[in-house]
Amino acid sequence: MYEPGSPRHDLSISLPRGLTRLGLSAKLLLVTVLFVMLAEVLIYVPSIANFRRNWLNDRIAAAQVAALVLEGAPEDGLPEGSENRLLMGVGARAIAARVGGARRLLSLDSMPPPEVSRFVDLRHLDWWTSIREALAVLLAPATMPIRVVGEAVGGADFVEIVIDEAPLRRAMLKFSWSLLLISLLLTGLTALAVYIALNALIVGPIRQLAANVMEFEAEPENPQRIIAPSRRADEIGEAERALARMQGTLADELRTKKHLAELGLAVSKINHDLRNMLAAAQLMSDQLVETRDAKIRRFAPRLIATLGRAIEFCQATLAYGRAAEATPAIRQVALRQLVAEQAELLGLPDSKLLRFDNQVPAELAAACDPDQMARVLTNLMRNAVQALTQAGAEAGSRPLLTVAGAATNGSVTLRVIDNGPGVPLRAQANLFQAFRGSVTPGGTGLGLAVAAELVRLHGGTIELEPSSVGAVFRVSLPLRRSNVH
Repeated sequence: MYEPGSPRHDLSISLPRGLTRLGLSAKLLLVTVLFVMLAEVLIYVPSIANFRRNWLNDRIAAAQVAALVLEGAPEDGLPEGSENRLLMGVGARAIAARVGGARRLLSLDSMPPPEVSRFVDLRHLDWWTSIREALAVLLAPATMPIRVVGEAVGGADFVEIVIDEAPLRRAMLKFSWSLLLISLLLTGLTALAVYIALNALIVGPIRQLAANVMEFEAEPENPQRIIAPSRRADEIGEAERALARMQGTLADELRTKKHLAELGLAVSKINHDLRNMLAAAQLMSDQLVETRDAKIRRFAPRLIATLGRAIEFCQATLAYGRAAEATPAIRQVALRQLVAEQAELLGLPDSKLLRFDNQVPAELAAACDPDQMARVLTNLMRNAVQALTQAGAEAGSRPLLTVAGAATNGSVTLRVIDNGPGVPLRAQANLFQAFRGSVTPGGTGLGLAVAAELVRLHGGTIELEPSSVGAVFRVSLPLRRSNVH
């Protein structure tokens, strides 16, 4: 829709790089896998600790059988070869049991058991210690045997064994590999199931929303591009219905504005030609004043005035549609002097039809563009003069135009007040809209529309205040310091 090099094309956002180039589905799958793997890690840690504990408990259980044998053995010991078979069956280098206060020992070596690197007491082993020691076995295996103490059965008080840690570590590694393979299988199946479900419930509809938005961007005036909402009752359904309403409203607005733009162009061309024809008619009507016919001479001034207003209307329409207002050149301006200058231009000080009262304090100043603010004041004051001269003042009093000013609540306020007939109710709804908010009969409403635009450029507000007599227009400008002097 947009050609390369056009302003819209120059403002386009470049595609992101790296990981963000992945689609929403791929990101969802990746995040699902990561979180499932994290869950498997959280499951693996206590599982490997529990495996080590059970493995040691199995050795203690076998040693308990040996303790029962020791308990029933004669004082001179077991028969030759029986001790070695017991130790090999348990998988220990030494077994010790305390029976009736006496300590009985079975050992593969004739010497006492060598020094051990770890001591594990299964009778008082908490989970945190079990997890820590299990990780230590995997990461830093012991080089010397370990000593394990557990509960005994029968008449023995406890059972103690000395074993090598290498078989335990091999069993733990085998268990870890098995658990890893099962975890990978479960992770893949879980991630696939979650991906399919979320892709169907969330990602797919969101992708359709995104595709519709891009299609609507390409042809916003085409009603066929408006999304057809589904019957979903969740947030995606609400988003689809909201998008459909927004697209419908926007499409209608764009079509209307396109028609208005085309109509405005046509009106501008018509106004241009009409102004030239009216100007020629006005030149010819000037000669009617010199005619000898009294009736023609009486109607000639009215005809000339009517043609003059028609020419002014054409010029104002062309000026309004030709250019936007410039950014204000802000500086500190004495408002009383500015009001006085506009009154002089309108001939108010010497007017015999109405009185003018400048009540703006001499010290009151505002940060504004003096030329643009002068136009605002001129438009408001001219409207008041026209209302007073055409309709007169209320209650038979002499027409009075007053401009007052004050600085309050962080703003500078100017009020243009007249004691005329006021603003009709039919004009108040569209008061500051061009061609729709005219106050005087035959007016265009451009003066108030231009004044409102200039005030908004200053960051201020303009409004019609409620009043029992006449009209009161209030202009508020932010109270700020100018950087330009």
